[in-house]
Amino acid sequence: MIKQNIGTVNAMVRIAGGLTLLAWSIAKMAREKPTGAQLFVSMMGAQKVAEGMTRYCPVKDLLNMDE
Repeated sequence: MIKQNIGTVNAMVRIAGGLTLLAWSIAKMAREKPTGAQLFVSMMGAQKVAEGMTRYCPVKDLLNMDE
């Protein structure tokens, strides 16, 4: 089991922000040819959704930041 290192409110904000980034980048890619920037934004959005769902942030763990 992965240890959880972010709180519930932080997780909800990450999920909402990640879904917003995903929706924006997918809509943009549907209208025009995908660019590297749009693909990067979609990957970052997916990462934020995953962090919110698992309540684990690898960067916070790497920097030994506790909540």
